[in-house]
Amino acid sequence: MGLNITPSFNILPSFAQTARPQDIEQQVYKQLPNIPLENKYISKDTGKIDPNNTLVGRLLQYHLYTKGRPPGYRLDWKLTLADYLGVNEIIDETAYPGNATLKTNPLESDRAVISRLNRKQREEL
Repeated sequence: MGLNITPSFNILPSFAQTARPQDIEQQVYKQLPNIPLENKYISKDTGKIDPNNTLVGRLLQYHLYTKGRPPGYRLDWKLTLADYLGVNEIIDETAYPGNATLKTNPLESDRAVISRLNRKQREEL
């Protein structure tokens, strides 16, 4: 009677599930400085530009919370980018991150920015 010990290979997904989206967002911009911030939108609460409301932040919120997709799988991220490019699921404008907190819904601009990224940039993202 021996112990059956199986190594766990879920380190990355486990880490990604416990990491805060703000931390992941900072890492993305650190590693991919050419991805636009798109943080020019005015907050409904303050009436001032919210510099912390970024494209990558909204992308993360959409992926994780709006769609409920797991963070550790490349295919799921490809589905999210396909949503933005209009070739997978339709993005509900009213549920899009930033719609409730910003004066202007950033969805159309975010779609335009993602569509202007070349294939390599989308793969890196």
